[in-house]
Amino acid sequence: MERVNVVGGGLAGSEAAWTLLRLGIPVRLYEMRPKRMTPAHATGLLAELVCSNSLGGEGMANAKGLLQAEMRLAGSLVMEAAERARVPAGGALAVDREEFGHFITERLSRHPLLELVREEVREIPEGLTVLATGPLTAEPLAEALKRRFGDHFLSYYDAASPVVLYESVDLSKCFRAGRYGQSADYLNCPMTEEEYRRFYEALVAAEKHQPHEWENLQFFEACVPVEELARRGYQTLLFGPLKPVGLRDPRTGKEPFAVVQLRQEDKAGRLWSLVGFQTGLKWPEQKRLIQMIPGLENAEIVRYGVMHRNTYLNAPRLLRETLEFREAEGLFAAGVLAGVEGYLESAATGFLAGLNAARRALGLPPVAPPEESLLGGLVRYLATANPEGFQPMYANWGLVPPLEGRMGKKEKREAMFRRGLEAFEGWLAALNPPLPAKVPAP
Repeated sequence: MERVNVVGGGLAGSEAAWTLLRLGIPVRLYEMRPKRMTPAHATGLLAELVCSNSLGGEGMANAKGLLQAEMRLAGSLVMEAAERARVPAGGALAVDREEFGHFITERLSRHPLLELVREEVREIPEGLTVLATGPLTAEPLAEALKRRFGDHFLSYYDAASPVVLYESVDLSKCFRAGRYGQSADYLNCPMTEEEYRRFYEALVAAEKHQPHEWENLQFFEACVPVEELARRGYQTLLFGPLKPVGLRDPRTGKEPFAVVQLRQEDKAGRLWSLVGFQTGLKWPEQKRLIQMIPGLENAEIVRYGVMHRNTYLNAPRLLRETLEFREAEGLFAAGVLAGVEGYLESAATGFLAGLNAARRALGLPPVAPPEESLLGGLVRYLATANPEGFQPMYANWGLVPPLEGRMGKKEKREAMFRRGLEAFEGWLAALNPPLPAKVPAP
């Protein structure tokens, strides 16, 4: 059987390769390290963890906990490595980086169906291929993607605004409207002059994230962080992301002093981003500032704002929920390149891309997990999110359908966990050919 190409030996590429191998598909795994290093990596190990050593919080009330459980059921190599390399970290799944990387490298490199090629890939390979080159995709391959799919479908800079859960917004303090009476597609949080003054003073004094030396913080003017705009002067935000012009509060009939707008991020309307609020502030500072905004006092933040170098595709324009390119059958994307954030999310999309590349090799159609599962919700978001200003996403409860009925937050999340895991397990059981046995839970 012809080998399937997997480009990139990070978490997504390693998981994709492992899934293909488990289904008996030969794999050619390309990893340019250590022949060519990135500014972020220190070794040639596959699945090297370059930032945190945590794969996220555990437990039934945690969205990442559900994704971890789904990956265990799927027989994930990353989850097996994590259990073997686990270190104490309270309620999080944290690992010994070196042991984690060595385990995955040895398991893959010793597999008889895997050919490990330590070379840089400069063009999109012919044949069945999974692209999993991560946030620091080398320039030649990025240029090849631009030639194939167009410049405007590839981003080199991650300037993401925070995203909040709709159900946590106090709608009694907000109003729906578009500027100058246009379609009411935005939620508007009005501020008085005193509320704006307090917010502004807190913003300019907030503590910024200290970037790694490899992060690009030469901001494009359209992506200037909100805290940098504020430092240009007291009124700068009033002529930028907080401008009230053309927005009349129906309760007063007047324009507020300032307005924070929220824009819908997903089809179901569960996720809403703060317009123009890309930021490099530390996450506790972001939470404190967001909860100073009228209507967002109890907002649940499902994605914090980030400002760093990142290479990723405009997934809603290019990818199906199976992670196959819409216009290129047999070509798949996974990991950060596909539009996700986080180690666990990268590995999970690597699993699905590898599964579907294997199905193509076997003459079968690609599949996607049910929407109640976290992986299913994540890939549906990638395929259906608003393509205008698309930003990468990580696992959160806003990606799956909510549960109806009155119950406490923890009780609701645990019920969503059970529902999602049951749906995912049923989906796995129906796969033909089936996957080998699952990884046991800790």
